[in-house]
Order: sequence, then C-alpha cells, then structure tokens
Amino acid sequence: DLYPEELREDIDSINSWVYERLNNGVYRCGFAKSQEAYDKAIDELTEAFDKVEGILKKNRYIAGEKFTEADIRLFVTLLRFDEVYIVYFKTNTRSVADSPVLLNYVREIYQMPGVKETVNMEQIKAHYYCSHPSLNPFSIVPRGFNFEALLEEPHNRSNM
Repeated sequence: DLYPEELREDIDSINSWVYERLNNGVYRCGFAKSQEAYDKAIDELTEAFDKVEGILKKNRYIAGEKFTEADIRLFVTLLRFDEVYIVYFKTNTRSVADSPVLLNYVREIYQMPGVKETVNMEQIKAHYYCSHPSLNPFSIVPRGFNFEALLEEPHNRSNM
C-alpha cells in the first residue's frame, strides 16, 4: 500500500510542497520568462532540495520509515535531475550525485525489484532535449556523465 491511511495526511502535505518546489520547480526554472521569475524559482527549488536532503538524513523515506507514493513522486524528479534538469532547465545550484544522502536514496529505489527496468535514461534525455525547440532548436542531446552507472553501486539506506 503506497498510500496507507495512517500516513495520508503526511503524504499529502509532502506531495504539495515537493510538487510545487521540486517536480514543477524544475519547469519553473527552465521555462522562466524573466530573470526575476528564474531567481524566485531557483531559490525555491534549492531550498526544497536542501529540505529533502535534511529529511532523508533522518528518515529512510520522505514520509518516514515506509516507502510511499511520495517517494515515487520524488524519485522521478531526482532520477532526471543531474542528466536533464541541471543542464536543460538551469537548475545547477544542487546535484544528486554530489549529495551522498540523495544519491543513496535514489540508488535504493532504483535497485528495488522492477524499478531499474522502467528507467531508460537515453530515452528520457532524448525526450527532453528534443521536444522543446525553443530551448534546444538543434535537438542536441548532451552526453552527460552516466548517472545511471552511479545508481548500480550499493546504497547504504538499509542501515537507517
């Protein structure tokens, strides 16, 4: 059960700020139409990134000790963060790869049965870099540093 009754209030609260500041925050940065809009969005995104990192230093999962839908929502953004959002949407104030806490969190979820098989980083990158002509008129897909290889390494989250 990814949405247990006893955690619904916490999950809903987490989802509201994670969506606004992280999931949608990357788009607010990338599609900002003014420096002021970008600065506001990147400040909020950076603050949320740090908040997530602080929570996951103490808790195994974002809503506590149980894996929930809030983790899935967070995972999909963190998975794409370094390979797509940092470059494409100018969200370069933080990096998952540079945060041992977040990297291990993403590793744990990536290594759960059935998750790795749903991740195709080349397709993710091709989709983003080739679907917004106003941001990338020549559809050039950056090579990146193979973030997915980092996810294959053992995580340390089971010690929590």
